[in-house]
Amino acid sequence: MIKLDILSDPICPWCLIGKASLDRALAAHPDHPFDIEWHPFQLNPDMPAEGMDRRAYLEAKFGGRENAVKTYARIAEAAEAAGVEINFEAIQRTPNTLDAHRLIHWAGLEGRQTAAVSFLFAAYFREGRDIGDPEVLVEIAGQIGLDIEMTRRLLQSDADREDIATRDAHARARGVTGVPTFVIANTHVLPGAQPPELWTQVLDDIAAQAGSE
Repeated sequence: MIKLDILSDPICPWCLIGKASLDRALAAHPDHPFDIEWHPFQLNPDMPAEGMDRRAYLEAKFGGRENAVKTYARIAEAAEAAGVEINFEAIQRTPNTLDAHRLIHWAGLEGRQTAAVSFLFAAYFREGRDIGDPEVLVEIAGQIGLDIEMTRRLLQSDADREDIATRDAHARARGVTGVPTFVIANTHVLPGAQPPELWTQVLDDIAAQAGSE
């Protein structure tokens, strides 16, 4: 197996698009060698715990409504090209994602990490749900087979908050400035939402190298 580490944030549209492209390539290579692990990277580490109104957030982040509209027009175009459904109209709030990253971490301990990422993406980008809301996260935990009451108790505690913050800071210290960022075998770094064709080439190269050894 070859380790594929993915740094991502569940409110990052490019992360959603990048995952969809990777999934498409992996579906065409069911015997792929990747052992996938997801890692935390908060796009907005200083976001208030309760999140904020999405329109206000976007206008502040991109320097006004016009720039925000232009930026998200490009994202919508890329999503459509990748066959990814995003319901931007449904998204009313931009959450703090620390608790969502904690849920992804706990899901990883149960072998359900990618499922957690998938359900978080769907909840936020398709259903417009506030994935900073502990009850939304508890519901997602149940959907992926985690213990609901245990997850609720963990979310009410400070469990793994420091660990998530430390891992996020470590990624920044290593030079990661945006997500998604893919790291293959702890050696090759692929930043950004890569198309399925690139992943197919990577998988073909790995297969060819394995065949020559």
